[in-house]
Amino acid sequence: MTRSSSMWQRRHWLAAAGGLALTPALPALAQFRVEISGVGATQLPIALLRFRDEASAPQAISPVIRADLERSGLFRFVDTPLQIDETGLPMYADLRSRGADALVAGSATKLVDGRFDVRYKLWDVVKGADQGGQSMAVPPADLRLAAHRIADALYEKLTGEKGVFATRIAYVTKGGGRYTLRIADADGEGGQVALTSPDPIISPAWSPDGKELAYVSFETRKAVVWVQDTSTGARRQVANYKGSNSAPAWSPDGRTLAVTLSMEGGSQLFLLNRDGSQPRRFTQSQAIDTEPVFSPDGKFVYFVSDRGGSPQIYKQAVAGGGAERVTFNGSYNISPAISPDGRTLAFVQRQGGSTFRVMTLDLASGNSQAVSDTSDDESPSFSPNGRFIIYATRAQGREVLMTTTLDGKVKTRLLTSGQDIREPVWGPFGR
Repeated sequence: MTRSSSMWQRRHWLAAAGGLALTPALPALAQFRVEISGVGATQLPIALLRFRDEASAPQAISPVIRADLERSGLFRFVDTPLQIDETGLPMYADLRSRGADALVAGSATKLVDGRFDVRYKLWDVVKGADQGGQSMAVPPADLRLAAHRIADALYEKLTGEKGVFATRIAYVTKGGGRYTLRIADADGEGGQVALTSPDPIISPAWSPDGKELAYVSFETRKAVVWVQDTSTGARRQVANYKGSNSAPAWSPDGRTLAVTLSMEGGSQLFLLNRDGSQPRRFTQSQAIDTEPVFSPDGKFVYFVSDRGGSPQIYKQAVAGGGAERVTFNGSYNISPAISPDGRTLAFVQRQGGSTFRVMTLDLASGNSQAVSDTSDDESPSFSPNGRFIIYATRAQGREVLMTTTLDGKVKTRLLTSGQDIREPVWGPFGR
């Protein structure tokens, strides 16, 4: 049995023993490098200059901006010998001759108090117009975050959509006989250790405000749902009922958690208050009902059930009523995720006997497509702008994280040395 095929089972029946140590806000051991494949259908040619004085800063700004924009698949970078900062005057004719439509330049100047004054400006080369910029004073530790924020601002200005480069992801690593829950920038860098344990940690889920993570830990010899503050590391049990407690999901208003409980026999969905109180049974079946996720408007819960004989995705109104089957193509569909606009379902489909692939389903038309080209995928999660999906897969003998554009044309592999990575989930806006 492959790891992916066992995922359906391990969320409910995996049991482990041992202790756990809480280590908030420690540097992550995983060091990422990024491989990008594929080309977007339409790319904006842009010239990005090295920021003045960034070589003397602990973190260079322009390489982070470039890597962020490259991963989107929407930009093509144009080389130019021009060397100016945000106060300079572009050589529009030369830039046009090189095919650039936009120019970005800036600086990173150290202040007397140790912070860095980071500035940038964007020019429309085609119109020969100044498009404005921004300045921010940040401590050295926040230079990478400043670069992500600049990339977000550029992405929004040039595409009209909000960028996600300054958002965060959470994921679980396994290495050296330990499991570690980590929080990192959207590119996998700048990570912190939220939790480490000799026992499995699965199913992390961000609260809508990004201040907490729910997850399942097996430290007490059974599956228990915890919620942890991402800034302080303080945590609390929210589901430790009789039997197994697993697969937490937040409602959009953050007041309710949907979880899978077996306290009444079998695995069924329950709704809890955010503190774990007042469990209300949500599904009524003799099957396994699990992996809940709320629709963005909070009116429905999508989930996986084998009530039809094999795992398929269903939805049920929070206000009450029966479940409605959503997936019909394929005999094995699990791990639902809903795009922020509520129009697209991402999930994992088994194809043949042992291939597990991330798919998307247009909920209005019913059309589906594969967005991965790997064969051992799990745990898809949408970016908060709905333009990217992060998921876990296996490549070259390692468990790795991948991101893909929604059309599947541009993929990024986040590689670490020495550790397997799984269970990714993309955090919300608002950092």
